[in-house]
Amino acid sequence: MNNLFRKKSIHMMLEQSKGHVLKRTLGALDLTLLGIGAIIGTGIFVLTGIVAAQSAGPALIISFILAGIACALAALCYAEFSSSVPISGSVYTYTYATMGEFFAFLIGWDLMLEYLLAVSSVATGWSAYFQSLLNGFGLHIPKILSSAPGSGHGGVVDLPAILIILLITTLLSRGVESSAKINNIMVAVKLIVVLGFILVGVFYIKPSNWHPFMPFGFSGVLTGAATVFFAFLGFDAVATASEEVKNPQKNVPIGIISSLAVCTILYILVSLILTGIVPYNLLNVNDPVSFALKFIGHYKIAGLISFGALAGITTVLLVMMYGQVRISFAISRDGLLPKIFSTVHKKYKTPYVNTWITGLVAATIAGFVDLTTLAHLVNIGTLAAFSLISIAVIIMRKTHPNLKRAFKVPLVPLLPIISAACCIYLMSSLPSLTWKAFIIWIAIGGVVYFMYGRKHSHLN
Repeated sequence: MNNLFRKKSIHMMLEQSKGHVLKRTLGALDLTLLGIGAIIGTGIFVLTGIVAAQSAGPALIISFILAGIACALAALCYAEFSSSVPISGSVYTYTYATMGEFFAFLIGWDLMLEYLLAVSSVATGWSAYFQSLLNGFGLHIPKILSSAPGSGHGGVVDLPAILIILLITTLLSRGVESSAKINNIMVAVKLIVVLGFILVGVFYIKPSNWHPFMPFGFSGVLTGAATVFFAFLGFDAVATASEEVKNPQKNVPIGIISSLAVCTILYILVSLILTGIVPYNLLNVNDPVSFALKFIGHYKIAGLISFGALAGITTVLLVMMYGQVRISFAISRDGLLPKIFSTVHKKYKTPYVNTWITGLVAATIAGFVDLTTLAHLVNIGTLAAFSLISIAVIIMRKTHPNLKRAFKVPLVPLLPIISAACCIYLMSSLPSLTWKAFIIWIAIGGVVYFMYGRKHSHLN
């Protein structure tokens, strides 16, 4: 039992990180754009319509506000940890220092699934907008190759989703610096597109479309909040970049908090305009922003929106895959997963093989699983991680009171407790099938730990 709860000292973590040299190339602006790149994507371009039609109606704005509050509280906890423990691994690393190896492995295992499924689900959204763009030029991908089985579109495999993941994998395997530059350009395009939609759409709002405001009741709003939580996942990826950041104690908290603030405002504005333009029951489509502009007759602008959405969703893919690889890299570096996941390429200075393993698995999932199922599975993993980091902040304050912190969560333990409670409450709103799949995945993680991780751990 003592072995299960053995902890890594923060000093040991910092020393160990020096042995796997990742290039420190990212600044505060890069991190902020990295966060925006991950947050503004499938959530705003895809999930807004589906959640409005199926769960929340025009009260989608309340769903986003509730999810945003829960994320903001968790973001404060992330900021404190990243300012004091600037090491790859995010919640996994923080849990290893506070709760012990077993909990750390399970949350790392959870995060691996979260990011992997996030990459697959985002690729599905990318595929929908890509096909919408092609349709504007009179080109059509055969139905059999255009969607996953079970999505209701008669497809056997989602080929565009597979191909975009393989392209992102190629890019990331070559290095984070070039990936960050491409990300920054695409984020700029994405922000212009979102602001363009807001400026055009605001003149076509019909307040009558906001009635009934809460057609599915408050329970529908909560289910919507638990679903759109997926849209805020990106700031977690900022924390995984700590070992590749210049002055991480200062820049990582800035990147986390600023990216979340910008994106929450944009989500609220887009939700208001989208449901004000189109009756909520018509928004059950994979490209709602483009659909809304077509609904009011702006076909050319809709085409531009589809192009911008492609750029935006591509940045999400980039950051999500980056986060997944850095999580498994950190776990492997501790000996809890095979060494191949933490081997750094001599030329590119990236976890090259790990990146390709992740890309191939994510591409396979994207090709054959529908979006709604993926989004629910991602959310429960994210909420579990956010709950744990909120508790870990309280523990870290008790066990490491003198640790240098460039940022501190105010009102500890009150705010972290509220954060954990919000996340657990949102988890309770997710479908039972999602809970069953989550429990099975965690159980598999327990088996992997006892069969491999416990024996090979560097602390053993």
